[in-house]
Amino acid sequence: MPVSLIPAFLFYCYTNGITPGPANLCSLSAAMNYGRKQALIQWRGLIIGFWIDAMIAVLINGVLGAALGKYVGYLSYVGAAYILWLAIKILRTSYDHVGDEQEAAANCNFRTGLIVQLTNAKVILFCITALASYVTPYTNSLLTLFLVGCFLPLTGPICNLAWLFAGDRLRGLFLKYPRPLNIIMAIALVLCAISLVRH
Repeated sequence: MPVSLIPAFLFYCYTNGITPGPANLCSLSAAMNYGRKQALIQWRGLIIGFWIDAMIAVLINGVLGAALGKYVGYLSYVGAAYILWLAIKILRTSYDHVGDEQEAAANCNFRTGLIVQLTNAKVILFCITALASYVTPYTNSLLTLFLVGCFLPLTGPICNLAWLFAGDRLRGLFLKYPRPLNIIMAIALVLCAISLVRH
């Protein structure tokens, strides 16, 4: 990648990382429902899941390269369906469990974070597109793809933390007005799903 493209690449990483998506909204919801400590346990799963997604994207881009482009669109529909499922799950959330440590451990843990990230179409598409747009047009070196792939997980999970800490701060408000805020988060997820299939 030419040095002149690095600012555009970093801006692309930041905007994809900070915008609402399944992992960010999951971090926000986890902190609001279960508190910062439990949400940070889930966040560790998000990091590992993001790294696995990035390494899969490295392999896909390294092996398939330019031929991949026409098939990325199909992943968008799968991802949109998953995001809509998350929106429905948020709408059905009950807050009777707040303060219940067993409930928190069952629903907000490392495994949950890992699964959310491994099935997060936004992250999968982001990793594939970042490598296909900013690296493979300039080099097919697996080492370069791997190094950029190792950088990608630093972007999303750091943005997840911003959402997690916002959720921790908004927890009192969320407990006071759970239904309207669940509706807002579900609408945000539906908009994410729509934006995935419109591209």
